[in-house]
Amino acid sequence: MKENWKILSGSALKLLAIFSMLVDHLAAFLWAGQPWCMAPLFNIGSRPISAYLLMRMFGRIAFPLFAFLIVEGFIHTSSRKRYGIRLLAFAIISEIPWNLVHTGTLLYPGQNVFFTLFLGYLGLCSIESFTGSKLVWSLIGLLAASVLLRADYGCVGYGFILLLYALRNHEIVRAIIGCCVLGGRWIAGIAFIPIAMYNGERGFIKGKAGKYFFYLFYPLHLLVIYFLRQQLL
Repeated sequence: MKENWKILSGSALKLLAIFSMLVDHLAAFLWAGQPWCMAPLFNIGSRPISAYLLMRMFGRIAFPLFAFLIVEGFIHTSSRKRYGIRLLAFAIISEIPWNLVHTGTLLYPGQNVFFTLFLGYLGLCSIESFTGSKLVWSLIGLLAASVLLRADYGCVGYGFILLLYALRNHEIVRAIIGCCVLGGRWIAGIAFIPIAMYNGERGFIKGKAGKYFFYLFYPLHLLVIYFLRQQLL
């Protein structure tokens, strides 16, 4: 019997993740510098709090939610190979929108977060497939790749995914250590509240259309933000 506060399905966590990401990216790439967004709304002590700051703080919960969903996807997918190929495909597809929204050109030295999620997924596959020195070297190799690729959240994001998997049966310890790993992004630890409310069910997002919308939202929303910004310039 599930606890009565376990009310969030995987679908609900997905929607929360993409909504918080959208709010974060709107603030970072479209509304940053706008007087209404940067003006202080209130103070906490001597620190002014603006709409921009609130949106960026809310946006911090997106990555922990996506990382958690990758772990759940790894555990429950019917095909590890297809899941991994899908992550890599959308990492490649998302590169042009990611570069455009950052620099307005096709070039940007860092890679999008799908690469971090993909490397984390490969790390989980390594944990399942290898033991001993093979496991150690594969995890180190993937860690090095996360550094060299300069993917969003980098080696911290990669390690965070492995941590969520290793502590998947220890909710409190997972939340405490997870917040420590996030370091300066500690506000992202709020994501462990909805994660703790996860009921283990898939939820209302079913079928290929729903599944691919979840993946397509990332590059599409970046493109829309880029074009909106071009209109405002």
